[in-house]
Amino acid sequence: MTHRIAIAGSSGRMGRTLIEAVLAADDCRLAAALDQPDSPALGQDAGAFLGQASGVAIGADVEAGLTQAQYLIDFTRPEGTLAHLLACRARGVKAVIGTTGFSEAQKAQIAEIARDIAIVMAPNMSVGVNVVLKLLDMAARALDQGYDIEIIEAHHRHKVDAPSGTALKMGEVVAAALGRDLKQCAVYGREGVTGERDPSTIGFATVRGGDIVGDHTVLFAGTGERIEITHKSSSRATYAQGSLRAVRFLAGRSTGLYGMDDVLGMA
Repeated sequence: MTHRIAIAGSSGRMGRTLIEAVLAADDCRLAAALDQPDSPALGQDAGAFLGQASGVAIGADVEAGLTQAQYLIDFTRPEGTLAHLLACRARGVKAVIGTTGFSEAQKAQIAEIARDIAIVMAPNMSVGVNVVLKLLDMAARALDQGYDIEIIEAHHRHKVDAPSGTALKMGEVVAAALGRDLKQCAVYGREGVTGERDPSTIGFATVRGGDIVGDHTVLFAGTGERIEITHKSSSRATYAQGSLRAVRFLAGRSTGLYGMDDVLGMA
């Protein structure tokens, strides 16, 4: 079976990584490479940055681009992703969404669209990160008393949302394991005289700089010991390979909203 895939944001860092992965996969074919109307890459061969011809030119017409595609992989911005999903629904194209920064209303809209097409959406497509989420659930249940929890994340200087979607997902997993609501217990910044730490809170710290692909650490700080669960990404290739696993998972689904835990059989 050959999976015909369209890539959104094709001239960006993640878009290029996805294109490289698709071109290298024996069971995948690049059906379309999409980008913004003002992109200087429009009209170029999508594989030019690799020094190879893919036979697919980068274009801005989403409607035309999806004509030959069975799947769309999108790691762009929330507004653009939602517009792409509406186009996917109109054509029965399945979607893999790695975009982060969605509002609750936007997430609800995606869930509504998933009634008509199959979607995998995750704040992080890395297989390793999703294994870490399972480890965090286990750790939080065991360390539910006497441990302060802090989540530290670092990304490159170009990332526009904070904390990262992955850090927030980690917080959600930990909070749920402890029977808490992250919206009520999260602390996103500290400055000045903050007073003694509230033990029921989950703290977040954000670092932005350089070309850091993505580092996440969840710290459980107790009396006399610290437990740190860390994931570090050295390449975006891990997100691309996870996305292709999500595509293969969707091949057997027609509708529904899924996460990477479903893709990996850990749900």
